[in-house]
Amino acid sequence: MKPIAPLITDYLRDYMPNQRGYSSNTCETYAYSFQLLFNFASRQLKKRPSKLRLEEIDAALVLDFLEDIEARRQNGPVTRNLRLAAIKSFMRYVEHRDPSVLKQSGQIQAIPNKRFDRKLIDHLTIDEVKAVLNAPDVSTRFGIRDRAMMHLCFAGGLRVSELVGAQTVNLILQPSPSLLIYGKGRKERCLPLWKETAADIKGWLNVRGNTGATELFVNAKGEAMSRSGFQYILEKHVRKAAKSCLSLIGRSISPHQLRHSCALVMLEATKDVRKVALWLGHADVRTTEAYLRMDASEKLEAIEAVVPPSLRRGRFKAPDALIASLMENA
Repeated sequence: MKPIAPLITDYLRDYMPNQRGYSSNTCETYAYSFQLLFNFASRQLKKRPSKLRLEEIDAALVLDFLEDIEARRQNGPVTRNLRLAAIKSFMRYVEHRDPSVLKQSGQIQAIPNKRFDRKLIDHLTIDEVKAVLNAPDVSTRFGIRDRAMMHLCFAGGLRVSELVGAQTVNLILQPSPSLLIYGKGRKERCLPLWKETAADIKGWLNVRGNTGATELFVNAKGEAMSRSGFQYILEKHVRKAAKSCLSLIGRSISPHQLRHSCALVMLEATKDVRKVALWLGHADVRTTEAYLRMDASEKLEAIEAVVPPSLRRGRFKAPDALIASLMENA
């Protein structure tokens, strides 16, 4: 029986980043998936995670693990399917290293993703976005930073990893403001910036100071801003904005909702899902098509282009009061 520790180490540290070119964020997400899996297997098999064997991670155990994260951790179908995708990817990698696990891997590959109802994308209206962006106190250094971060996240339609990973060296303010972004799969895209966004970023650069970090946005210690740090900042300003924008009261706003909001503004302005996909850095335009369900203008154009069927009309005639009472008692 083969120990799983060296296999998973090679998979995460060499195969994913070096051979397949996965981003550090993807590697971290997969690593956390395996942390959960191996801790679960350790509890089930009564042995330390470092002592687990490859053959012990079979389809039955994987199914039990998926049920466990749904029941105990309250994970939804999307997270459940993400954990399963990580396990399947690892098993495909192992197949090439050891063909003897083909049957075991095949059984795991056969585990289906969980289907679920796709809800409409949660987003902010433009008035809600304005309220959040106006929340920071721009007379302070961190208020200037927070406004610039949130403004760039919305205007650029950035993923939070793209925002906190933005490099100062990739920012151009003259003659035309733009920012080079490294997205998923290490794909590059150059985003032109609104003058208002560029002005907020320039304001932050004037007070940023000299730090050892190469990232555009830094925390109070002068280190690169983390994803959780930006989430905290956003939530703080949403609570403040809710005092003047009542629709924000009690809502939990994530950085990704700023990205969704940008996408819908772009779709409404361009009416072209391909341009929105290019702006967001989507590799497949089918991913962007989810926003079409949110944009009512597309549906209005469709209904206005169709001639509705002509139907026979009539007038309602109320029955005699006596007859009506008799019908109720019949």
